[in-house]
Amino acid sequence: MTPMKWTDRRFEFSHSLDLFPNVLERLRGAPVRVREMVHGLPPETLVRRPLAGWSIQEHIGHLGDIEDIHEGRIDDFIFHAQRLRPADLTNRKTHDANHNATDLDTVISRFSSKRDHFIDRLIKLDQDTLQVLSLHPRLEQPMRVIDMMVFTADHDDHHLAWIRALMKRFASS
Repeated sequence: MTPMKWTDRRFEFSHSLDLFPNVLERLRGAPVRVREMVHGLPPETLVRRPLAGWSIQEHIGHLGDIEDIHEGRIDDFIFHAQRLRPADLTNRKTHDANHNATDLDTVISRFSSKRDHFIDRLIKLDQDTLQVLSLHPRLEQPMRVIDMMVFTADHDDHHLAWIRALMKRFASS
């Protein structure tokens, strides 16, 4: 079974701020989980593309590519923006990056470094900023920082599920 399309998912943003440390751990763990999942896979498996969609390595690269949007949204919350900045739904950055031509360790390290910076910024936010509500541009729903964190962690898991599905598909072919 393959994961559903990310943009088809629906979300409820009513997460308790008490979950902040737990969700922070999910976010911290994503690069480690990625590294563990793909450890030992042959390079040809990492860069193999299904008929439609990204390779395993491109999924990992995408996670690093979109860290900029998360960082920007922290700024949106800090400055009490009514609407969060939109993501590029065409994923142009990932398509243009040619992650398959880059060493896997570099792709993972880039994601890990960007995620560390994102986490550092999250833990420095004050209580007032954590309460700010801003509208998510695609979902047209208000969200707070904790909701964005869960949304980001769910997005990580979405791509890890795709990686797992590709690993299974390519192992059986």
